[in-house]
Amino acid sequence: MVKHMIIWTLKEMSAEEKTKVKEGIKSGLEGLKGVVPQIKDIKVVIDNLPTSTGDLMLDSTFESAEDLAGYSKHPAHVAVANEKVRPYTANRACLDFEI
Repeated sequence: MVKHMIIWTLKEMSAEEKTKVKEGIKSGLEGLKGVVPQIKDIKVVIDNLPTSTGDLMLDSTFESAEDLAGYSKHPAHVAVANEKVRPYTANRACLDFEI
């Protein structure tokens, strides 16, 4: 099994905008389960504590590195990334590892 974890920092925006963007990213990415067959589990954390250095986190699980690669290229994932994630994020940190 492979874990794919991402922490994003959003661009400067109002607190209201930030909440809306985070909710959009969460619904978009979590909505891929059942659409992208490679996803075993996917969760987006948006209710972070004030001590956090990031704004939200993706925690996803795949059967293999090949499945992770397939997910990254899947048209539904690419659409969510291009429409809901990339336009609003300033920084991205990714960690992929076997479990």
